[in-house]
Amino acid sequence: MARFLLLILTVLFAATSSQFIPPYTEDCRTGTYPPSGPTFKGAVSWYTVDLDLPPKDRWTAVIADKKTELVNMIQAIRDLADAFVPGGKLVQLVDVTLPLIVDTLPYPFGDEIKGIAAASGVPLGEVILFNIFYEVFTVCTSAVAEDANGNLVHGRNLDFGLFMGWDAKNKSWVLSELLKPLVVNVDFTRNKRTVFKSTNFAGYVGMLTGIKPNAFTLTMNERFSLDGGYIGILEWILGKRDGIWMSFLTRSVLENATSYEEAKFRLAQTKLLAPAYFILGGNSTGEGCIITRSRLTSLDILEIDAKRGRWFVLETNYDHWKEPLFLDDRRTPAVKCMNRTSRANISLKTMYDVLSTKPVLNKLTTYTTLMQVSSGTLESYIRDCPSPCMPW
Repeated sequence: MARFLLLILTVLFAATSSQFIPPYTEDCRTGTYPPSGPTFKGAVSWYTVDLDLPPKDRWTAVIADKKTELVNMIQAIRDLADAFVPGGKLVQLVDVTLPLIVDTLPYPFGDEIKGIAAASGVPLGEVILFNIFYEVFTVCTSAVAEDANGNLVHGRNLDFGLFMGWDAKNKSWVLSELLKPLVVNVDFTRNKRTVFKSTNFAGYVGMLTGIKPNAFTLTMNERFSLDGGYIGILEWILGKRDGIWMSFLTRSVLENATSYEEAKFRLAQTKLLAPAYFILGGNSTGEGCIITRSRLTSLDILEIDAKRGRWFVLETNYDHWKEPLFLDDRRTPAVKCMNRTSRANISLKTMYDVLSTKPVLNKLTTYTTLMQVSSGTLESYIRDCPSPCMPW
């Protein structure tokens, strides 16, 4: 279904502007770090979430700073819903039905979501909806690479907002632009010590990007499947709750797993509500992999094997053993740029160059994150992709 929608959308864009005819690509970028210029919209601010606090109070400071931005984003979702089902009926359904599932969510996520709703004034059902969007559709690029000294570098672009309202005047996705001011870096602490760090959207309690210092790094990419997240969510609502919410699993792994191997096992074996790709990096040579998941089990684990020439693994949103959709081929230019960079020159700086090359960078890209496990580094940057630029 997603592929069909991409085809229709491409035809519509191509009919109005030749700049959108895929594949729009450019030569591998260099010298983009430290970030500056038109593709850089700003560094991401840091917040602390104290895991010793009651769950309902953990996000209060973040929401106090980001309340206006969260309300604006939720209003855009309401407007999009009204465009599909006029009269506010869909929003009313969300406000009435989704709060019924909040107490079925695993601890502490339901209580944290309640706290966010209370602090922001946004109806509880709409905060829940925001927190389940990512179980259904996200497009991203993630890579883990091992340098010549065995150090691991992990980078990702978080792309979100496809089909969420196109602004023809500004040539941008409405929801993508409204999410950018919500991007925050979070230091999760217990006993005043860092447990893990993450790049998040304020108001979202799951994890899409994170690092456990000196242990592992983790990102999640959406995997398209007929047995998709909407089925898992429906099963959950109907009372079948033996699967785990995808982004809740990643947060649990970041909080509780103590090693790369433990994280890999849990990500590969836990039953999910939605299919996914987990991109995991460790702290020793050879520790980097892509875990391709169905809702029920691991389908494949592709690992770094520098001795065989595979010094990096890279994932967009297609199984690595299959060709990507030609309308959405971010993999080929990203792999080309990684190989051109070479193992001898890979670093946070050159990883940023790869992630800044169109169409790896595109109109959906909200932020870029760079992580290095040995130093505990996590740095994130809000992105823009000036035209000409692919819409996804």
